[in-house]
Amino acid sequence: MPSQLDQGPLYLGFDLSTQQLKAIVITSSLKVLYEAKVDFDADLSKYGIKKGVNVNEAEREVYAPVAMWLEAVDLVLQRLKEKETPFHRIKGISGAGQQHGSVYWSKAGEKILGNLDPRDTLIDQLEKKAFAHPNSPNWQDASTQKECDAFDAALGSPEKLAQVTGSKAHHRFTGPQIMRFHKKYPDVYRATSRITLVSSFLASVFLGKIAVFDISDVCGMNLWDINAGAWCEPLLTLAAGEDGLDSLKQKLGEVREDGGGSLGNISSYFVSRYNFAPDCGIAPFTGDNPATILALPLRPLDAIVSLGTSTTFLMSTPKYVPDPAYHFFNHPTTAGLYMFMLCYKNGGLAREKVRDSLPKPTSSDSWSNFNEAALSTPPLGQKSPSDPAKLGLYFPLPEIVPNVRAGTWRYTCASDGSDLQVSEKKWGTEAEARIIVESQILSLRLRSHNLTHKPSPDLPPQPRRIYLVGGGSLNPAIARIIGDVLGGTEGVWKLDVGGNACALGGAYKAVWAIERSKGESFE
Repeated sequence: MPSQLDQGPLYLGFDLSTQQLKAIVITSSLKVLYEAKVDFDADLSKYGIKKGVNVNEAEREVYAPVAMWLEAVDLVLQRLKEKETPFHRIKGISGAGQQHGSVYWSKAGEKILGNLDPRDTLIDQLEKKAFAHPNSPNWQDASTQKECDAFDAALGSPEKLAQVTGSKAHHRFTGPQIMRFHKKYPDVYRATSRITLVSSFLASVFLGKIAVFDISDVCGMNLWDINAGAWCEPLLTLAAGEDGLDSLKQKLGEVREDGGGSLGNISSYFVSRYNFAPDCGIAPFTGDNPATILALPLRPLDAIVSLGTSTTFLMSTPKYVPDPAYHFFNHPTTAGLYMFMLCYKNGGLAREKVRDSLPKPTSSDSWSNFNEAALSTPPLGQKSPSDPAKLGLYFPLPEIVPNVRAGTWRYTCASDGSDLQVSEKKWGTEAEARIIVESQILSLRLRSHNLTHKPSPDLPPQPRRIYLVGGGSLNPAIARIIGDVLGGTEGVWKLDVGGNACALGGAYKAVWAIERSKGESFE
């Protein structure tokens, strides 16, 4: 008898991140069978990108070409095909997209999407006429300060905006981005028929029509009233102008409250070109951060630290206690739960900059000298208790938390945190290796302590378990320092899929979405 691995249904999860498109195929029992990826810099450098994006420094714009993503879809599927992936057994597809980015579809876009010729590539058919604008703003974009000021004031205060939408205004959030786009490109905005997030863009490609928004990813727009479960009309009007409310509502479309089920069957393009089954269901796609928390079922007080291009701290909680200092989203699968998130723009890129300032390793491990320096430096750079503790802000890019310009600032203080002083001198690149990691993680600890608990009266608030995901999770020195700083009453754990957590969360979501019984929760 053929085994379930030979004959059973399979599920496909995607992760469209800043620098890569990853795909993972799993069984109903969550066993990973096939993986493939496209690295944008390595495979698609013809788009002139660096670390997956283009930059307009004069206006602080950071964006990615949508055509590059289309080309990556065909390329990653071709790589799965070369591994003899049995596409005909795939019963469901879901995935994750980098949050906040917006894709602007033309009036002809959906018609073209629904009539693709399997003999031609996606890029050949969609690039020239399907989009009103060729680029999608990236989460690193910092061009919308004026618009953010307007959003923070629109409902009375940043605190009120956070209460309604889960977050104060942020440069990368889709609402301020749409507001700026509407003002900068009024003709293009008028020619835009639909606006999708990156997650719903990718779902749309596989569905063959524009997909609705996911109930979690929509919370990263500064436009969705979380408690009311509806678009916030004053904020839509702010983004689109006094007479633009109805038009923007139409461009955005509906939001699906159910994170499971199927949006419809896969486009015939993929059936004919790659031999997908015609009844393969497309489940709602979500954001990369919501997908990460689906990579394993978090219990209360557990936390995920995602160490990618950005550094992100995630918790699942039944409490909705928004604050301008962090983010709340609807949970991607479970009504009544929320996702708490802290996101820092200067994560992996900032650590890489410190790494690259050290002598180049003689071994093939590009992090070996960084790791040796980090672990040989005492905590906070204190060789003795009487030495001042060293802290730093390492922001090669304008930062989100806190909202400050690019720069590097160094400080010293006493062991109890008093006597904070600006340090005018550098500490040497070896010391910086530890201090940058400690300083990044201390910020997480400070801003999350209200949602964690004290394991005993003499210990600070800390998560129960800490799970590390993303590319940086594979670094033993970084993992050790995170445990030193954040604690974790039951320790620090690494996901065995490391940098593939988002794609894996998408694949798990596909299994649950398609196979669930009535009323069955993801957990």
